[in-house]
Order: sequence, then C-alpha cells, then structure tokens
Amino acid sequence: MQREAFVEALAQQGFTELVTVQRDVGALDDHAHPFEAKALILAGEIHIRTGNDERLYKVGDVFHLPANMPHAERYGPQGVTYLVGRK
Repeated sequence: MQREAFVEALAQQGFTELVTVQRDVGALDDHAHPFEAKALILAGEIHIRTGNDERLYKVGDVFHLPANMPHAERYGPQGVTYLVGRK
C-alpha cells in the first residue's frame, strides 16, 4: 500500500493520531496498548505474535491491532520503521 492512500484510509476510519515509529533490531515481550493501532511498514520488517500466531510484515504491508490486545514484537535485521494511526 502507498503511504498517501494509507493516510487517507486512516482518516476515513477515524484514526486521528499519526506517529512514525522507528525500532532497532531487537524485541518487545508481551505487552498491550490502550489504543487501536493500524500501521504501514515503511522500512525493514516486524514479526508480531498474538497468542500462538506470529506474522511477518514487510515494506508495504499493513498490520492492525485492537486496543488492549496482548502481543509481542520482534524487529528484523535492519530494524523497522512504520507509520501508525492510533485511536
């Protein structure tokens, strides 16, 4: 997905807060956020595990996490940069 189309879709879906996040190689153990998040991968890659399911997201992919969803994150060899909408 292209950045402009993603930003437009976020606005239509009520995501009013946009943040660019950059993470170095590494991981975050199980945690949750008090907001719903939808993100577009701009560079690198991220593995997100929810329960027993782990998925890999690369440049152009979009991931969506409901508010308060426990998950773990693992960042690729070049880390990851993503644009995330929060609500």
